[in-house]
Amino acid sequence: MNNTPVTGQDLLAIGFPEGKIIGTALKTIEQNYAGVERADILALLEKVIAYPENVLDDEALGPIAKELMEQSAGDGTIALKERGADYAIFGADNIEPGAIAQMQTAMKLPVTVGGALMPDAHQGYGLPIGGVLATNNAIIPYGVGVDIGCRMALSVFDIPETHFYENAAKYKCELVAWTKFGAGAIWNGKLTADHAVLDRSEFGATQLLKNLQHKAAAQLGTSGGGNHFVEWGIIEFTTDDDLLNIKAGKYLALLTHSGSRGFGATIAGHYTRLAKELCKLPKEAANLAYLDMSSAEGQEYWLAMNLAGDYASACHEVIHNRLTAAVGGTVLAKVENHHNFAWKETLNGQEVIVHRKGATPASANTMGIIPGSMTAPGFLVRGKGHEAAINSASHGAGRRMSRTQAIKNITHQEMRKMLKDHGVSLIGAGLDEAPNAYKDIETVMAAQTDLVSVVAKFTPKMVRMADDGSRED
Repeated sequence: MNNTPVTGQDLLAIGFPEGKIIGTALKTIEQNYAGVERADILALLEKVIAYPENVLDDEALGPIAKELMEQSAGDGTIALKERGADYAIFGADNIEPGAIAQMQTAMKLPVTVGGALMPDAHQGYGLPIGGVLATNNAIIPYGVGVDIGCRMALSVFDIPETHFYENAAKYKCELVAWTKFGAGAIWNGKLTADHAVLDRSEFGATQLLKNLQHKAAAQLGTSGGGNHFVEWGIIEFTTDDDLLNIKAGKYLALLTHSGSRGFGATIAGHYTRLAKELCKLPKEAANLAYLDMSSAEGQEYWLAMNLAGDYASACHEVIHNRLTAAVGGTVLAKVENHHNFAWKETLNGQEVIVHRKGATPASANTMGIIPGSMTAPGFLVRGKGHEAAINSASHGAGRRMSRTQAIKNITHQEMRKMLKDHGVSLIGAGLDEAPNAYKDIETVMAAQTDLVSVVAKFTPKMVRMADDGSRED
């Protein structure tokens, strides 16, 4: 065990900005992480830097994340409604009060026309993660989120599960060779990826996008940190699915989860600051600042958001194409769905902007993937088009344990045993992503039977996530 104290220089080295936040972080470490391995602390703090929104509800890390993200408190120039519109909550018994309070505030915005809260919801930044919000001619950058267009992508192969087990070493080798994770991760030399999205004319639409084109090119085909992953697993169809043209049986599948990398995060930060300058809301709603879709700024963000979403899709396409070529086999079906995005849709006869922050589109017959954890099953689903849910469903299981609680209460030995008991091989990941840090996916699915129907069950078998700097299990 390495208990060498974390220093300010260590924090600067992993990306913390200079200033009082260094002191805040060091004080947090001293008060909350006594006895925790130095490598685990630094790995956790790297995730705070990369995805501060994901830890706002963490009892120790929340203040650091808030300080990183906070820009303007708002002066209340634009008033909220006295009473917010009604909205549906699915799985309310397992949703923390903070997420519900955030949703209630969002429902009071003068531009809000509808909303819903999914069963995996938890507190976020502005709109809760798992929140769905419909607005009139307005787009909320933090209603979309930092990781614009984050998505799930699934490829189902004509390869039987026995082939995977018999050739596990090859599958692991190719998984390591063709994936790269973490903030700032890039491909170099001959491994640099290419895709038509990099030639899109939108990159010339604004100076911001021009400046980000090189970053997008360098990170194409890589995955983020946090809870992002690339994994091999076995998918089981208990009955024939005529729409996908797949017979009942078990097949090898590749499942990926990631978003628009530093490209999308920079867009999110830029337009959130701009929205806060233009839309002065009361303090409790400041992070829900919105842009008028009729304004130049609103149109700029809409264009940039859609480009970031297409870029995120291209990253998944590169990963799937490379691994498909590496292992062979025929792809029987591909399914992809995204969250952290906004769509133009019709609600009650009115065109609205639907923000799904950590929520899966689930209109009638729309395919989606809802993962559990690295040892819990995920589900291939088909939407039912539930109006009260604004045609949405959960995007995963949701956390039941904060990242701080996880690294303080779960040991590496316990995590290894969980993985072994479930026959899962793990490459990378820290204790904060341990399976028991997440809610029971079966409970989450039971709360949304009106929203989606299950088509097939995916069982993870070989998982790669961002390295925690300490081990491979």
